[in-house]
Amino acid sequence: MRSRSLPPEPTSARRIATARSPFCLLAPLLAGLCLLAGCGGSSTSTAGTDAGRLQVIAAENFWGSIASQLGGDKVAVRSIIVNPSTDPHSYEPTASDGVALARSQIAIVNGLGYDKWASRLIAANPSSRVVLDVGELLGLREGDNPHQWYSPSSVTRVIGAISADYKRVDPKDAAYFERRRTAFEVQGLAQYKLLRSEIRSRYAGVPVGYSESIFQPLGQDLQLRLLTPYSFAKAIAEGTDVSAADKQTVDAQAQRREIAVWVYNGQNATPDVQRVNKLAQAARIPITTTTETLSPASATFEQWQSAQLSSLLAALHRGTGR
Repeated sequence: MRSRSLPPEPTSARRIATARSPFCLLAPLLAGLCLLAGCGGSSTSTAGTDAGRLQVIAAENFWGSIASQLGGDKVAVRSIIVNPSTDPHSYEPTASDGVALARSQIAIVNGLGYDKWASRLIAANPSSRVVLDVGELLGLREGDNPHQWYSPSSVTRVIGAISADYKRVDPKDAAYFERRRTAFEVQGLAQYKLLRSEIRSRYAGVPVGYSESIFQPLGQDLQLRLLTPYSFAKAIAEGTDVSAADKQTVDAQAQRREIAVWVYNGQNATPDVQRVNKLAQAARIPITTTTETLSPASATFEQWQSAQLSSLLAALHRGTGR
């Protein structure tokens, strides 16, 4: 695999989809919509249980999990990318995805080039739905690190944006959505926040290596010293060639034990990553993993992130002896 009551946001960040020319590559999909109209598009709910709820579609389940918890029983959320083995970059949407999107009132996409297929699908299914593009919300551009669900500050902004969109589309339930947001931020994310605080207080400045750019935003939040060249991590995430100089640097960091912990994406163990894994093992450097999407797929966003933080905390303890 290679490689979320506020005043209204600027339309560039949270726009209402308008009619656009369909992309020709989605023609077969659109034809399928005519055949599937009337069939249930959600993999997690039925037409009966969805009645009266806001219909929300999320391109990826890490944003979908948050959206579902913020919406409670007033919202029906369907995430398209739910299988941990699916590459969000290269995913090919199905006809049922198109049906679900056509029925949606709110769509959440990551943007930043991470899920171009989702933006194409939205453009090919014009309606008055609200579209939340995370990259646009954050003021980022394609080429910036797209893995903003690993940035706690970005997650906070996405939470606010989703909650605001719910209130805008369903103003009669605004107080309910505000209570859901408060409960999620104060209670739901409590362990996630506690673990981050503990890692910062005990291990700020500790040098670590990491295989992919997904870890960079979290590593910075934790105040760890990220020694891996960002160009190495970006190349691994994007599936491009790693430079010889970067390979040499990362290999030497492991061989010389310049890093206390090695963090790698367990869903993308490329030959370069496997080589560094072996070097870290030989040097007795603790190794811990991250994943790009929810793992297991049944976990909530906070369960998934907290489990990874707990594993990282244990690795830092082993790597530093404190």
